[in-house]
Amino acid sequence: MPKRVLQGVVVSDKQDKTVVVKVERRYVHPLYKKSVLSHKKYAAHDESNTFKAGDVVSIQESRPISKTKNWVVITNQVEAK
Repeated sequence: MPKRVLQGVVVSDKQDKTVVVKVERRYVHPLYKKSVLSHKKYAAHDESNTFKAGDVVSIQESRPISKTKNWVVITNQVEAK
């Protein structure tokens, strides 16, 4: 089974070797047919403490690293402005 890959924005890098990534998803409400934006925060492992708040990153599902960390940061996405 392939591992899930999500893309989001780093919202916190205060912990050692851990970043908190906010992943947003958009879906259509089944009854009202309106577009809804929801988000969830994931704790992801960052071995070298390279990512800072505001960075757009991709995270990949992994084995449990701690009680709350089941994701690993794999790449840094650069936004075109």
